[in-house]
Amino acid sequence: MLLAISVRLCYFTNNEKNGYNATSWDAFGYYMYLPSMFIYKDVKHLKWFEKVDKEYNLSGGNLYQTNLLPNGDHAFKYFSGVAILEMPFFWIGHLVALNTDSPADGFSWPYQYAILWGAIFYFFLGLIILRKVLLRYYSEQETAFTIILLVFASNLIQYISIDGAMSHSFIFPLYSLLIWWTIRWHETFNWKYALGIGILIGLGTISRPTELIMIFIPLLWSLNSEATLRSKWKKVAENRSQILVAIAGGIMGISPQLIYWKYATGSWIYDVGSKWNFLNPWWRVLVGFEKGWFIYTPIAIFMVLGLYFMKNTPYRKAVITFCLLNIWIIISWSDWRYGASYSTRAMVQSYPVFALPLAGFVSWGLIGRKKYLVYSIGVYLSIVNLFQIWQYNSLILHYDHMNQNYYSAIYLDRDPTPLDYSFLDTDEEIPSVYLDRSNVQQYKVVKNNLTADLARSCIIGTVPCQDEKWVSSIIEIVTSSGIKTGNLAVSAYFNGEIVKEKKFRFAVPFAEDKKRMTYANHFEIPGKCDSLLWKVESFGVIKIKRAQLKTRFY
Repeated sequence: MLLAISVRLCYFTNNEKNGYNATSWDAFGYYMYLPSMFIYKDVKHLKWFEKVDKEYNLSGGNLYQTNLLPNGDHAFKYFSGVAILEMPFFWIGHLVALNTDSPADGFSWPYQYAILWGAIFYFFLGLIILRKVLLRYYSEQETAFTIILLVFASNLIQYISIDGAMSHSFIFPLYSLLIWWTIRWHETFNWKYALGIGILIGLGTISRPTELIMIFIPLLWSLNSEATLRSKWKKVAENRSQILVAIAGGIMGISPQLIYWKYATGSWIYDVGSKWNFLNPWWRVLVGFEKGWFIYTPIAIFMVLGLYFMKNTPYRKAVITFCLLNIWIIISWSDWRYGASYSTRAMVQSYPVFALPLAGFVSWGLIGRKKYLVYSIGVYLSIVNLFQIWQYNSLILHYDHMNQNYYSAIYLDRDPTPLDYSFLDTDEEIPSVYLDRSNVQQYKVVKNNLTADLARSCIIGTVPCQDEKWVSSIIEIVTSSGIKTGNLAVSAYFNGEIVKEKKFRFAVPFAEDKKRMTYANHFEIPGKCDSLLWKVESFGVIKIKRAQLKTRFY
């Protein structure tokens, strides 16, 4: 909890208009039910949206959070469950806004911080319940180490303390509570737990529809042997009415979404347009260097290995079925990148379930001398994860375009070089056999004091090709206000035609505010080449005051 609060305070503000602009992009899609209904009284036409979006930049420039209906009305693409969970904190923010000089518009700073601290509250609630669950099957030591690993060594803290307005932090406690009530129902067969289980599954489903697979947890719980199977269904038969109670709870849980759809679209059911590739899933979601779960959250490997260490537990079939099905669904979504994210964010909300196999692995690992290895690995993965979360929020670890070469170049590096950043856009690096040659000349200045104010495209320099295999270049650019868009294009020409070209983005962390920037890259010269050219390509207007190119051939 202290870690979650500390990280939240580290990212306390980033926007001068409303503090931390948390309810934007995808988070805006979940949240927009609340201001639409309670402040603007308009969930169809959204006449309020344009003014508010202009003030706070909520949608990213395109209102992708809604579908435009044939009659001109809007239907929200995101489900309402998260908004329901956010509602108490929305009202806290609204009360603060009404009693301060902040606009009571649903998006000023009181609302932002109320939602973000609400995420911390739900996280803490989820951890307390998860601890109660784990202590049913594991020792205090095993439980504590499991929770520490879950929080310190996974991407969970990113989506609790920083991107807390996303759906994950609010669904997280639903899973903890679902497991706990499932345990209690099997112990007591009390109707209140049956009702609660139904409501939780319904609410989870209208938070993210894929959470419907929560149903397998109570359904398959306590089916670890033929004897327990007979015992469970005997009890179910004796308490048939509680199944109806659970179904009623499920209907109660999903009813807000059905009511909204009926009001907004005229139909009880509305297709928001998601697509899935179940027969051809994206394995890179797990092992790809873009944002693979096993790559950037390697503690997930132990979560999966832990499925083997759950023998003779009442939850074995339920957890294995849920975890494998959940992974398959997540890697099958057509938009496999899941937007800007650190690691695979779609897994985060279900970590209370994955905590059970992780605890199984921890229990095995803390026996005998191997516990020292397990503790060491846990500490190392925690340090790497927290450092990478810092890198991610410092824009060093890219939110969408990571690759193996770049990840290797920046691994545990606080201050990557301009050459390191070039690997975001190329896999070409001069082999050491060329770098070690003694006859390599020093860098030569090709052109100096090039002025191109308000340039949309300009040539920095051009040099002839000879018999060299590689060229290393350093580009120094002085601007009036930094560079946020555009590329540096390096082109190889032969007989006036481009035979090879590489483009390197200008938008790297050091380019945001500085007026003097240095870029570097390596370029493999093709066999047929008579000249090389370096050019600035701007997507907007870059006010270049001076540019200088230095080259070295190998």
